[in-house]
Parts: sequence; structure tokens; C-alpha cells
Amino acid sequence: MTLTAQLRVTRGTFSLDLDLTIAPGEVVALLGPNGAGKSTALRALAGLLPLSSGHIGTGESTWDGPAAFLPPERRPIGVVFQDYLLFAHLSALENVAFGLRARGTRRTEARARAARWLDRVGLAGHEQAKPRALSGGQAQRVALARALVTGPSLLLLDEPLAALDASTRLQVRSELGRHLADFGGHTLLVTHDPLDAMVLADRLVILEDGRAVQQGSPAEVARQPRTGYVANLVGLNFYRGTATGTSVALDGGGTLTIPAPVDGPVHVVFPPTAVGLHPDRPTGSPRNTWPVTVAAIEQHAHTTRVRLDGAPDVLADITTATLADLRLRPGDELWAAVKATETHAYPV
Repeated sequence: MTLTAQLRVTRGTFSLDLDLTIAPGEVVALLGPNGAGKSTALRALAGLLPLSSGHIGTGESTWDGPAAFLPPERRPIGVVFQDYLLFAHLSALENVAFGLRARGTRRTEARARAARWLDRVGLAGHEQAKPRALSGGQAQRVALARALVTGPSLLLLDEPLAALDASTRLQVRSELGRHLADFGGHTLLVTHDPLDAMVLADRLVILEDGRAVQQGSPAEVARQPRTGYVANLVGLNFYRGTATGTSVALDGGGTLTIPAPVDGPVHVVFPPTAVGLHPDRPTGSPRNTWPVTVAAIEQHAHTTRVRLDGAPDVLADITTATLADLRLRPGDELWAAVKATETHAYPV
């Protein structure tokens, strides 16, 4: 049955007001900047933070609500933490068996089930290793096995890959995706990393200031961001404006030409790779052109990202060769150009 949660939590001046549903077998990623309320939502679902009002439950089972509160130890949940939180004095096997033992499973059976899970996550032969003898990726796989061995209804993943180095993260992300595909319960992934969310989640929920500002499949969110934070998350230039035909007057100043006529309030997006930079005003095929000033230059993945002030401000991704040809420095004055066909406009 679907997990439904109306999370209403007030803590000092901050309030969380989030409606969340997770279907069986579905992975939902909760993304947002620091202070958006992600940890508050996770703690409320885990039972570590009672609701001020609202409801959490599946079908006829209520975990939190006006007339019921199920304490954390009685909730059918598994949690994978950012920093693993393995018991340092226990072996990998005993760490995985811990949840079963706490629920009354006999030692022999708990150890046998724990051993099967360690084998399942690729750690056969490491049963007696203590956490300090494990690599970060191995420790995270122990933590995942510990969370799943009890057969939870809800799996909470709290920044599960944040503590891993880049190469380990790639491998563990792939392994985690396979395990989540086999998990029939409800999964909530709390993260600030868009790549983790895009790869692992079926649906994204974007949280800002305690409220959901957008949700949908990764493709839907990436194609039509609704806030500047979401656009930055998926790597797009993002503007609001008012369209009249194929011309959009931008709220922050400047105008853009779009490929198809629209009328009314719109968002306009285009990738930084669509932006061309020129020392003089370009001529030729119809395009958006405007004067800009170099504000900052930084390495971004395998390209160079240039932040440009203008009307509008814009991000441009250029090659190292282009950077060398233009000999860019902060304060340089250039022309930015974007073809109308590279822009995408959609109603606010």
C-alpha cells in the first residue's frame, strides 16, 4: 500500500508543510538547499520528531497522527546514514544482524540472514571485519544490508553517498540502484546531489523553505524547472518574463527571442553550452545577442564556466581552446549569443 504523509512540523521560526506519497517499489528523492527541511522530514518519518499536525501511515496502519504515535523502534523502517553509523566494536556480520536481534530473532537465524545479505551486497568473506578495517564503500554496503535485512516497509537514505570519494561513489551508486530496483517497499532518498537523485529516483520532490516547489520524474523536472534553485540543480540558465509572440520581456531586464509564439507569463531556459561568446557583436543568422561583462571564470567538469553580467546575466560553458583564444579575464567586455532554437519557453 502507498505510504502517505502529511508532514506538518513547527520548530521555532521554521515550519515544514509537506505532503508526500510513496508507492510500493517507488524511489522518491527529496532535494533542497541547506535549511529547506529535508532532515526535518526524514526525522518525522522515522519517528524521531513528532508531528505538530498531520498524518503518517500506510493503509490502515497509522504511524503518527491525532490519535496515535508509533515510536521509532516500532516503525517498520530501515535507515542508511551519511556517515554509516556502524557499531565500531561489532563485526560486519554482527552489525547487520543487530536489527534482527533487537526484534527478537534468535542469534543463529539472525547471523545466517545477515551472512546472506553480506553476500548479496558483495561482502562475502568480510563477515568478521570490524568497521575500521573496511573501506568507505564497504562500510556503506554494510549499512545498506543492515537497513534491508529486517524487511522494512520504508527505507530512508540520508545522503547515503556523500561521504564517499568520487570513484567509490560511482561504483556504490550503481550497486545501490540495483538493490533499490529489487526492493518492494517504499524508499525516500534525501540528498542535495542532483546526479544521485537523477540516477536513483523514480520521482523528485524539490523542497525550499519547508514547502514543495516542484515534483515530477527526473526528466520532467530537468526539462521544465520551476525555480532558480531547480534550474541551477539541473544546470540551466533560467529566466522569468512575459511573452508576446516570439519575444519575451525578462523580469530582470533584457529580452529574448524564442522559437514559437507564446503569450503571457513564461519561464525561459537554455543550457550554458548554448551560449556563444564573441569579442564583437556577431552577425548572420537570427539569434539573441547582448553585451556582457565577465564576472568570474571557473573550471566546471571538462569545460570552463564563465559567469557573465548583463541584461540578462548568463552562464556560458566554453572549451579550454575558446578560453585561450579569447584570453578571458574578469572585467572583459564581450557579446553573448544564443540561437532562438536553443531556448525553451513554458508557462509559469
